[in-house]
Amino acid sequence: MMEKQKKFVTRFAPSPNGWLHLGHAYSALYAARQAAAHDGVFLLRIEDIDTGRARAHFVDGIYQDLDWLGLTWPEPVLMQSTRFDTYQGALGNLRDRDLVYPCWASRAEIAAEIQAMPGGAENWPRDPDGAPVYPGIYRDINTQQRQSLMWRGGSYAWRLRMDRAIAEAEKLNGGPLFFTELSDGTPQQVAVEAQLFGDVVLARKDVPTSYHLSVVIDDAEQNITHVTRGRDLIAATHIHRVLQLLLDLPEPHYFHHGLVRDISGRRLSKQAGDAGFRGLRQDGYSRENVIASLPAPIGSGAPL
Repeated sequence: MMEKQKKFVTRFAPSPNGWLHLGHAYSALYAARQAAAHDGVFLLRIEDIDTGRARAHFVDGIYQDLDWLGLTWPEPVLMQSTRFDTYQGALGNLRDRDLVYPCWASRAEIAAEIQAMPGGAENWPRDPDGAPVYPGIYRDINTQQRQSLMWRGGSYAWRLRMDRAIAEAEKLNGGPLFFTELSDGTPQQVAVEAQLFGDVVLARKDVPTSYHLSVVIDDAEQNITHVTRGRDLIAATHIHRVLQLLLDLPEPHYFHHGLVRDISGRRLSKQAGDAGFRGLRQDGYSRENVIASLPAPIGSGAPL
């Protein structure tokens, strides 16, 4: 007997550390329209694990902006800041299996270590996001040294020992890892190359999770069948597939859509200070005009 088709469930998961810009509008509308096309469910999730930057007024702004776009979603909305105990439990699972280790290296120490390598920083490998691959400081220290450093305290990060993680995930999977990408119109099996990232950070001493850890746990918690998000996050999926195997989480399909860019071709970003689209509506632009200004297939790219 054929397995019953799962109900299509996708989500929009912004971080409340700034106002939503047109790129967020595009992503939210894309996810909602995919859900509607498949008679599915569109969820909103607030990814506020960065408690130092998250602000309540930005959360309120997310609700207001999405409502103005005409979107609706089931209540209650999952707030990641309420789930630190869950993330801590998953981290403990990985720690008990010797798949993560504490790293006390600061950014300056990491940069100095890389610069001291033959060829220096210019010839050091970079991960798919363009960051220098972590050089392995503290990875192979002995148990006594590690316990001594833990006793002293200080700031540290929990890093995934990627070589062991991949080996364990492939063992659990019965072979090489892949994820399913749908953005080209037909399902494509993409080979996982998480080793290119090196030993990524999964948590810190004061925050028991990272984006990588929390997102796979919460996608499973919310029964997400299709992850709809920007193409800038496709590389992170290689890490997420490894974590899904290690934590015995279900595998969603992925749809990484194109990005909204400014006139120079640069993608929009809160970090770059791009204005929120709430300013456009406050200036009197209609919802129809704002949506029409977005790239196809959401809008036509019409100038505002």
